[in-house]
Amino acid sequence: MTERGTPTLTGNRGLQIEEPLIFEQGHPDKTGVDLPDPPDLPDRLGGLARTGPIGLSGLSEPEVVRHYTRLSQKNYAIDAGFYPLGSCTMKHNPRLNERMARLPGFADLHPFQPQSTVQGALAVMHRLSEWLLGLTGMEAVALSPAAGAHGELCGMQAIRAALDARGAGDRRVVLVPDSAHGTNPATAALCGFKVRGVPGDDRGRVDLAAFREALDDQVAGVMLTNPNTCGLFENDIMALATAVHEAGAYFYLDGANFNALVGRVKIADLGVDAMHINLHKTFSTPHGGGGPGAGPTVLSPALAPFAPLPHVVAEADGGYRLIERVEGDMQPFGRMKGFHGQFGVFVRALSYLMSMGADGLRQASGDAVLNANYLLARLSETLTPSFEGPCMHEALFDDRFLKGTGVSTLDFAKAMIDEGVHPMTMYFPLVVHGAMLMEPTETESRDSLDAFCDAVLALADKARSGDAAFFTEAPRHTPRRRLDETRAARHPVLRWEPPEPAKAAE
Repeated sequence: MTERGTPTLTGNRGLQIEEPLIFEQGHPDKTGVDLPDPPDLPDRLGGLARTGPIGLSGLSEPEVVRHYTRLSQKNYAIDAGFYPLGSCTMKHNPRLNERMARLPGFADLHPFQPQSTVQGALAVMHRLSEWLLGLTGMEAVALSPAAGAHGELCGMQAIRAALDARGAGDRRVVLVPDSAHGTNPATAALCGFKVRGVPGDDRGRVDLAAFREALDDQVAGVMLTNPNTCGLFENDIMALATAVHEAGAYFYLDGANFNALVGRVKIADLGVDAMHINLHKTFSTPHGGGGPGAGPTVLSPALAPFAPLPHVVAEADGGYRLIERVEGDMQPFGRMKGFHGQFGVFVRALSYLMSMGADGLRQASGDAVLNANYLLARLSETLTPSFEGPCMHEALFDDRFLKGTGVSTLDFAKAMIDEGVHPMTMYFPLVVHGAMLMEPTETESRDSLDAFCDAVLALADKARSGDAAFFTEAPRHTPRRRLDETRAARHPVLRWEPPEPAKAAE
């Protein structure tokens, strides 16, 4: 790591205080709490009791608070500024939804409680299911998947179960277009399928002729992302669905980009058999940092019988019941996880849906597409769009505008950090060289979009001026400068170890 300019005597730079690891602070004999001495009990560890200190330093409460506050000040956050990450939907999460999830009646539940004591929670799950089915037009929904990729797994397992049930279990090929999300082929492989790629055309969409040619009696289904990772709507989707069904296969739609379609189209009308929905992206939960997430999967009538347990159903007496064992004609392929799904995310999503209403959801998706096209229109003056025509919720550019400048996509992104602008998604999708994928979402104002565009256009002019060092040496104003990212990925340091004490010369 390289320091930024002339170092200070303390390592601090004004209000940006240098912060060591928490393990490097405090003393073993310090603590922020008073604990009674443990009683003298017999040793039950069979001689395996620790003989040395655990190696953790003790800190007072103010030291702990300051440590984590300082760390939070080094992080970029949606509450601090605009996140233009493509395919991530990093948008503002209304605090009302957080407040609902923290209500004692929801926050204090336990999954082992009798169903009679959690009727309100079951009502939330049932109402959320109704919303998701209403927005998609599908037949059934499995709430239990814990994230988007987990929802993909759910949909593909349902497809496999349906194939097995009709005696077509020998179909083991899944078509995955080049413009699909990277988790799609991984999910198909995890389910025991072989992946067959399908190229795109010069419009950034699936090549329909190549797709039809790839269909045969070994194909189990297709995993399509729409809008795709190029930020474009697959306008041949109904023809693709018809071809898939005529071949005896199933159509899985990756719903990670559902934020562009909510209230605009019902997925069932497109011929889709299964789709996961990222509640933590589309319907308000803090996204990123490893969770929490939820990826409910909606299923068509052809796949509904194979939906995993559990299900919530409404009873005739007005109550609700959680079905955890097979009843009637159900043919569930199993369970996706323990218990019943990410309930806190369910509460947030339902709060968002009910407060927005159908008209608000429709406006939100429209505003997301409008904002992306605003970026596309303003930045196309200088940057190079990867494909012609309007986009959906994401605007995709490539590095052709940097040709001959000595500045790479990575250099450009690092310089954005110095300007207080979070970089867009870089080098993705892989089908575009030097890709720069930008997703403004619906929660950004025109002022924030203009500020972003002004910074990007100024940097583009700077790159063309011949000052490549300005970019290759960036970032200059961050707590740390450029890391060796390749080395960090290949040799990550995952465990801190205290330095060995210096030994006196003999």
